Amino acid sequence: MVGQAAAAPAPWSGVIQPEPPGPVSDAAQPAPVAGQPAPPGPWGDFYNPPVPLPPGNPGDIIRTQPSFGLAPATATRILYRSEDTHGAPTAISGTYFAPGMPWHGPGPRPLVSIAAGTQGFGRQCAPSMMFNTLLEYHPPFDLMADYELPFVDLLLAQGVAVVFTDYAGLGTPGPHPYVNRRANGQAVLDAARAALRLPNTGLQPNSPVGLWGYSEGGAATAAAAELQPTYAPDLNLKGTYTGAPPANLAATLNMADGSLFVGAIGYALNGFAGWYPQMRPIIDKYINDRGRQMLTATATQCDLETMQYAFTRTNAWTKTGQSLSQIIAQEPAAQQVIAEQFIGNVKPTAPVLVVSNVNDDLVPNGQVRQLVADWCGKGATVQYSQIDLPPLLPGTVLGHGLPVLPAVAQADQWMLDRFNGVPAPSSC
Repeated sequence: MVGQAAAAPAPWSGVIQPEPPGPVSDAAQPAPVAGQPAPPGPWGDFYNPPVPLPPGNPGDIIRTQPSFGLAPATATRILYRSEDTHGAPTAISGTYFAPGMPWHGPGPRPLVSIAAGTQGFGRQCAPSMMFNTLLEYHPPFDLMADYELPFVDLLLAQGVAVVFTDYAGLGTPGPHPYVNRRANGQAVLDAARAALRLPNTGLQPNSPVGLWGYSEGGAATAAAAELQPTYAPDLNLKGTYTGAPPANLAATLNMADGSLFVGAIGYALNGFAGWYPQMRPIIDKYINDRGRQMLTATATQCDLETMQYAFTRTNAWTKTGQSLSQIIAQEPAAQQVIAEQFIGNVKPTAPVLVVSNVNDDLVPNGQVRQLVADWCGKGATVQYSQIDLPPLLPGTVLGHGLPVLPAVAQADQWMLDRFNGVPAPSSC
């Protein structure tokens, strides 16, 4: 699907990341943005897509490169075709892991498409770069750890192939469409398509596919589960694991405000400003100099560096002294952009496992339970699993981060059951 050519709006001055174009044809594909360059590394120019993009369809491979790292697998860096939030063609990077272990279940080897939790906003935050080093440091304060590699290893050890998207704007030119329902959901689905189209993997076009993600990744896989029946019906989707998904951004903003990870709101604002020009005058109207400095800084940071803004209230970043939630509530254009990211309006046709901690202090448990209720009301097959940890220093996001481990243990068995043909349980 290719959008119609359209003139790109003027760049927004408040963020150092230049704005991507609106929907354009392949022939009119613009040069990569002249903002943050791709970081140097053994990948060379891999992360700079060709201009124009070669003709093709979502999920087509643009280029590959051998990768390396600590996973027990043969790793391949991939650049594949997808669509942005406006339907225009775009290039996204990622990694495909071919397991060394055999698959002992029925049918062909299955594939899991993993969506990362929040990595950051800069190009250097791409998971496919982290897989080569496990730990990355860029002076003075930019430290990044590949904290999801153990989950990749767990699947590989059971003979399950894995593809791990970087999302748009991490690795490839930005801005990253942080918590963007359509762009990130499509990135997850097209990563699976790309893996299935790689030669000599042993995967088949009808190989069973699962989706897997927590936090930002949980939102991306939940969105992908909704989009798959119409956007990627060719995928043999067997199930989706979505952990702690921020399905309702308005509710998540309220809880994130003043927390250890409040700086991630800068990622969201930068992404919205880049992809929705109607957001720029609102940000210009309300964000003060201190807030603009935060936006400029977070536009090139990974998540650990962004914690320099820990426990700041968003009213410190506004000219009026209002919180960002209050500002959004009085600006219809902002409300519309937030509403477009809402997850729960579309029925997933494949089974879903939803996991949430009752005392999650970043992504509210109540809006996760509402997502389950919304999907159940539409006739979906949804298993809801609640983790009952007590409150753990609220605001430090321990209530959000620690439940990853018990959630993964559940997700692993649940996903294997789907690949083995076990009927999916439902809490509906």
